[in-house]
Amino acid sequence: MVWTELLTINAGILAVTMLALWLYCVRIRDVSVIDSFWSFGMVILGAVSFAAMGDHGARSVALFALCSIWGLRLSGHLFTRWRAHGVDPRYAAILGRLMDKRGWSFAKASFFQVFLMQYALLFIVCLPAQLGQIPGDTADLGVLGWLGVALAITGILFETIGDAQLKLFLSNPDNRGKVLTTGLWRYTRHPNYFGDACTWWGLWLIALGAPLGLASIIGPLLITFLLTRVSGVPMLEHRLKKNRPGYEEYLRRTSSFFPWPPKKG
Repeated sequence: MVWTELLTINAGILAVTMLALWLYCVRIRDVSVIDSFWSFGMVILGAVSFAAMGDHGARSVALFALCSIWGLRLSGHLFTRWRAHGVDPRYAAILGRLMDKRGWSFAKASFFQVFLMQYALLFIVCLPAQLGQIPGDTADLGVLGWLGVALAITGILFETIGDAQLKLFLSNPDNRGKVLTTGLWRYTRHPNYFGDACTWWGLWLIALGAPLGLASIIGPLLITFLLTRVSGVPMLEHRLKKNRPGYEEYLRRTSSFFPWPPKKG
């Protein structure tokens, strides 16, 4: 199978899956579950690529395993959060504005503003896990591949620990309205986003062993841009500065993305 066939098959599978999810979300009038599907969709694309290409050497297995571990862990975490908290206010506000200003139905607004956009972004970000499965001159990892494995594992652990620390902090009623400033959150305001970026840069390093691995750099570049400039850090911090006392001080002392010792004073 050539790479164009692989991407076409993956695009079709992802389209059918997301269409089914969109119909479900229209029925319940809540699109918040898309967040948990974001990472699970990448597991689907990684698994199909792994099965379709049939070159199960060290590079192929590492890509499939690390993508699956990252995606299943994050998907489960976000799905559990959605079940506990329900509709995400961000999506409710975005869709509400479209429905009010343009007169769109919930189905139309959710399809064009959420699902169509997420479809394209998910597919592009996941390119290392797809193109990295294409057989090359060697199926071994090599030095860069092993560095990628280490970076991806670091990212998964960083994100997992950060999420666990935040969950424990929020579970204490005494912390209501407070800012988490300990653990990994002492060194970066967004350990979960930093972990995501590390994981996908690591997967890209592994994918470099494939013929089109270098071209898949658009994936980690896009996820890093989204997390630091669009839907990650800016959107979350805009909301927290409004309703979380002490967050401005936390902003001043703590690194935004890359872990770094907090500023004194």
